[in-house]
Amino acid sequence: MTALLQVRSLGAAYGGTRVLHDIDLDVEQGRIVALLGANGAGKTSTLRAICQLMVSTSGSISLAGERLDGWRTERIAKAGIGHVPDGRGTFLGLTTEENLRLGGHARNNRASLADDLRRIYGYFPRLQERRHQQAGTLSGGEQQMLAIGRALMGRPRLLLLDEPSFGLAPLVVRDIFSIMRRINREERASILLVEQNARLALDLADQAYLMETGRIVLSGTSDEVRGNDIVRRVYLGG
Repeated sequence: MTALLQVRSLGAAYGGTRVLHDIDLDVEQGRIVALLGANGAGKTSTLRAICQLMVSTSGSISLAGERLDGWRTERIAKAGIGHVPDGRGTFLGLTTEENLRLGGHARNNRASLADDLRRIYGYFPRLQERRHQQAGTLSGGEQQMLAIGRALMGRPRLLLLDEPSFGLAPLVVRDIFSIMRRINREERASILLVEQNARLALDLADQAYLMETGRIVLSGTSDEVRGNDIVRRVYLGG
């Protein structure tokens, strides 16, 4: 079976500095895949390369069998990849609901947009409570919820999440990861998750990859990666 996302021999560079080297990576339909590694390992660059965002790339990127490499970022988003970047990327001067509506801007069907707003508010009731509030006044956890909700408004086939737990209180992180599990289960949404908290990521994911200095050095099921001696010692504190 062909993976929903198939990455082969992916390389990437910022200017003349090469940051990714021959990355092979698959995300099966309906699966959650974790991308682990230390700061600077190349995790964020991998997500940016998939979206053709701020990096030059080589190799191939396919979504449901269709080659995406060389496409513009906007076209990749319309093809079904939703990207929640590190730093969240919310429009702080707009309200919560205005941010969400921007996520669905590619669709002109007002009824569908209203249905999607109800769907997102079902996952994130706090966003509905704050729908008229400026995004810049939301808490960090609420802004992360908003960033995920805005990406989901585009009804992506694949959701790329970059460090969703960063800077958040443990209880907020638990809520957000619980909602991501629900989204995956109820919508069969495929997720590629970049997360420095390896224990948290492996608890959520079906498959995992470990990156070091721009290369994949280990892959397998979450249980297999969790059982690796290096992962236990370096990333799980075991």
